[in-house]
Order: sequence, then structure tokens, then C-alpha cells
Amino acid sequence: MASTAHPAPARTASGVTVGFDLDMTLIDSRPGIHACYTALAERTGTFVDADLAVTRLGPPLEEELAHWFPAERVREIADVYRSMYPEYAITATPALAGAAEAIAAVRAAGGRAIVVTAKYEPNAKLHLAHLGIEADAVIGDLWAEQKGEALREHAAGVYVGDHLGDIRGARIAGALSVAVATGPYDADALRAAGADVVLADLTHFPAWLAGYRPAA
Repeated sequence: MASTAHPAPARTASGVTVGFDLDMTLIDSRPGIHACYTALAERTGTFVDADLAVTRLGPPLEEELAHWFPAERVREIADVYRSMYPEYAITATPALAGAAEAIAAVRAAGGRAIVVTAKYEPNAKLHLAHLGIEADAVIGDLWAEQKGEALREHAAGVYVGDHLGDIRGARIAGALSVAVATGPYDADALRAAGADVVLADLTHFPAWLAGYRPAA
């Protein structure tokens, strides 16, 4: 959970700190993760259904690995996967439509854009560097309610994500939950789970942000 960035107030002169999830919010990590799971299966000799695994992105890696490996090997295999990840997943993973523009919109409004993700933090930073997306802070290895800790630490007023766990994280932090329907859940499911705002994707985020007024 360690981050090299320092917390900052929720509002700068005219802006708010906005947190973003990574997988299926800022990036389409399915091709890269699929390639990494396929390579992992080849290396370990254990079948992993990569097609199925990429439909369940969001929770920590260990939860997915537990479907394919004995419990006593999950931590070991997670380390192997993470070590393989830069080779197989980074260049194969594109940004989702509107990702760079969403970050730029926060900055243009005088705010800070942070990334809070369940992904292993060094690999999350590699994705952003490869795609030229610059965040003010990147905090990894946090899932669902745990994300609320980092959002509070950085005084984020908004959290943008694609998963029901992201909605729960925003709630814990007292942040506005903005959900994008680019992950495993459609707009109706995100609304039913309590998202405050639902967008089809990040291309709609700058216009939404332009009209957003934080509560006093």
C-alpha cells in the first residue's frame, strides 16, 4: 500500500481530488492479462482458463488464482505471475477511450488525479508510464473497502471505477461514486449497487466534471 506521493487537500484553488480505478476504468487490461495467464499456465503446467479469468477482473489476483491452484501455492504463484506481468501484459494493454482526457480534465479544473487500484503497484505504474498517463499518485494492492483508506488519506472527493467494489470503496471514503460501464457490470447494475453517477465510459467524464460542484 506504500506510496511515494504525499496526501493533499481535497480541493486546490478551484478543484477536487479525483481517484480513478485502473483495470477496465483507465485501461483495457484484458489482452495483457489474458497473455500473462496463458504464459503462466505454460510455465506451471496448470490449466488456467484465461478467457474466463478476464471476465472477472477487479478483485485481487489471489482470488482468481485460487480457482486454479491449491491454496498452499497461491501466494507463490502470485509472485510468479507478478514477475511475468511486465513482459506479457504491459505493451498488450491499451488505454480505454477517454482515459487521458479524463485525467487532463481533472488537472484543467485545478484538481489532482490519483489512481487507486487492486493491481500490484509497480505494475500499475508501468501501465501508466507506457501509456503516457501521469497521475499525481498511484496506490496499489487495495481492493473494495480498502480503497477507501487511500481515498481518505488523499482527501479524494470523487472515485471513478467500473466495479461494485469501487462503489463500496467510495462509500467508505465518503467520496462521490462515479461508475463507468466499461467493466463487468452494466449501467443498471451499477446504479442498483448505489453509484451516485453512472457514465457509459470515460469519454463522458470531462463534460460531467465541468458541471460538478462539490458539496461545501
